[in-house]
Amino acid sequence: MAKGKGGNVSAAVWEIAAPIAEQLGLEIWDVRFVKEGADWFLRVFIDKEGGVNINDCENMSKALDGPLDELDPIEQSYCFEVSSPGLERDLTRPEHFEKFTGADIKVKFIRPVEGKREYTGVLESCDGNSIVLRLEDGSAMNIEKKETSYIRLDDFDD
Repeated sequence: MAKGKGGNVSAAVWEIAAPIAEQLGLEIWDVRFVKEGADWFLRVFIDKEGGVNINDCENMSKALDGPLDELDPIEQSYCFEVSSPGLERDLTRPEHFEKFTGADIKVKFIRPVEGKREYTGVLESCDGNSIVLRLEDGSAMNIEKKETSYIRLDDFDD
């Protein structure tokens, strides 16, 4: 199994987790292996039609724990978490953008654009490297994904 940091670990864990999730009637939304302070965290985000509940998270955690220990894709110690991606979920993968074309999203830029770092609007389209955000005034904003801190659903009314 591929060992390493970040993306390699995430890809290896995704391979292990996807068939388990499918057996449980779930799908993998994302897998992240991140360092926060002195600690490493493996986070597996699951989803299903109608949303996930605490039992889904617990079942996935229990089902994935053994295979992770057995296949041992991570060299260092880490905290393991299974959770829902939430209402304001991050859109990171091509299938996320495809699924939520037409939805309200929030985009935060790394550096200000026209004096602002955060914009909201409707996800109009997406290709591999950029999105088109339809702003409230009807104008379209072409956004390079690499220029953003995050792109996420905006499911809350302000």
